[in-house]
Amino acid sequence: MAASLRGAREAKRRIQQMEAKRELRRGQEKRRKRDNLIAAGAGTAAVILAVVLQLTVFAGNPSEEEFAAAEAGLTSPSASATPSAAPTNGARIPSPDTAAGKVFTGELKLNSGTLAVEMDGSKAPQAAAVFKSLADEGYYNGIDCHRLTTGETFSVLQCGQKTGDGAKGTDYTWGPLENTPADNSYPAGTIAVARTDGNANGNGTQFFIVYKDTVIPADAAGGYTVVGKVTSGLDVVTNIAAAGIKTGGNATDGPPAEPVTIDSFSLK
Repeated sequence: MAASLRGAREAKRRIQQMEAKRELRRGQEKRRKRDNLIAAGAGTAAVILAVVLQLTVFAGNPSEEEFAAAEAGLTSPSASATPSAAPTNGARIPSPDTAAGKVFTGELKLNSGTLAVEMDGSKAPQAAAVFKSLADEGYYNGIDCHRLTTGETFSVLQCGQKTGDGAKGTDYTWGPLENTPADNSYPAGTIAVARTDGNANGNGTQFFIVYKDTVIPADAAGGYTVVGKVTSGLDVVTNIAAAGIKTGGNATDGPPAEPVTIDSFSLK
């Protein structure tokens, strides 16, 4: 009888140990899943923050105060969601009729090489008219390309501001937006117009050349006007990008490591 009781107690003890081990494993599995979700959420938040910061300062290089404000509030104090704001100097903007239905071809000569380009007035007549006018008057000669981005899906070289620092000019703004991609995708070789955030009439003299397929989510005003494309010589920009950003380290947005200057821009 005593032996039977000892056997029963031993069997009960083993069952209790097995249950305890199962409960421990269940707890460990729950903690593992929770930790994975937290890590994934943190990674997603970091990616979203990086994209938002990148886009809120797309129209120009921000000051340290502007960048800090963007990082804290995910919005730049200079950004204004005013799609209907009027151009500041409409009288200086050439009529879209001067480019409607026309395709201009020409060369964008940089200090590091020459790009053959095409501006399509059939798809973006106002933008094509503006860039033809600016090119004809020699506006771009000697201007720097002040900004380079080297992100995996955000790869552009931005040019076209007289100050050379990307400051948003107020003496030459125009609209409307034209030929903006419905899917927010800008293929390699695209030439598009930089503008003030959230303002469909905030286009100016700046443009950007996409050297690798790029995605730029639309803002309150929409996307960015695609005015033309690089027909040959895109490797010139790719080589500029390969040299990296002036600030070094892991930076993916800033002045090119090697200064880039426009020698001339011609369209006919």
